[in-house]
Amino acid sequence: MKKTKVLSTKAKRNRQGYLYVLPWVVGVLCFQFGPIVLSFFLSFTKYSMFGTPDFIGIENYKSLFNDVLFTTSTAVTFKYVFMSVPFKIIFALIVALIMNQKIRGVNFYRTAYYIPSIFGSSIAVSIIWKMLFVKDGIINLLLEQVGIEGPAWLGDGKLVIPTLALLSVWQFGSSMVIFLAGLKQIPSSYYEAASVDGAGRMRKFISITIPGIMPMITYNLLMQTINAFQVFAPPYTIFGNGNGPLNQGLVLALYLYRNAFRYFDMGYSAAISWSLLVMIAATAFVIHLIDKRINQMVE
Repeated sequence: MKKTKVLSTKAKRNRQGYLYVLPWVVGVLCFQFGPIVLSFFLSFTKYSMFGTPDFIGIENYKSLFNDVLFTTSTAVTFKYVFMSVPFKIIFALIVALIMNQKIRGVNFYRTAYYIPSIFGSSIAVSIIWKMLFVKDGIINLLLEQVGIEGPAWLGDGKLVIPTLALLSVWQFGSSMVIFLAGLKQIPSSYYEAASVDGAGRMRKFISITIPGIMPMITYNLLMQTINAFQVFAPPYTIFGNGNGPLNQGLVLALYLYRNAFRYFDMGYSAAISWSLLVMIAATAFVIHLIDKRINQMVE
């Protein structure tokens, strides 16, 4: 009798638990898993949002290989990733190393450096960035004060991606916090023992700090790479429906959005999104292989 009562109480608690997680499960199925399945189906159709999807097989994917703008936007996206991610991680690590020192008011500085990341790649931040880097913006006005004629940051095809990457680097706070947490986990006794052996700062950094925060480096590299591939708000805000000079602002997410909501070619846009997913997965796999190789070398 007592055992039956315990089982009944346990079943009741399980039902309550299922009830609590039900809204989350419904949300995932309706707003994440559902759209994923639907987009995969639409990538094999011709669909304009106003009619019935017509199944056309892999024609959308074939069209990607002959689409000059898709090739250009892919190249622009990879250029942005390779330019923004390494500099952002390096800068975040440098600041984390500084913030890990015993400095008066260090908590204030940590908060101040993290604040830009709270805003993310928001429209407001992108608008401010555009005001800074237009031809007659604040950056060029400051350069004029020291006798330097500033370039057209957003009007020169060679400078568009570096300017957008600089916006990404400026928002390094989240990576810095992760690095800082990793640095706090390295025992100070390691550095003391290295000092006794006569190791300098660079040797300590290479032999102790880098191996100690390698999981954080891999995590930041992976997450920042995924985010960089999906960048949308800055180029959209700065260039609007335009591509930027020589299409150098046309990242894949912006090209996807344009096909979906300007030309209403949802099937083709879905094919672009799944192609982007393959690129992200392939890059993440390469990062995993590199990380695995480095760990084997360290061991």
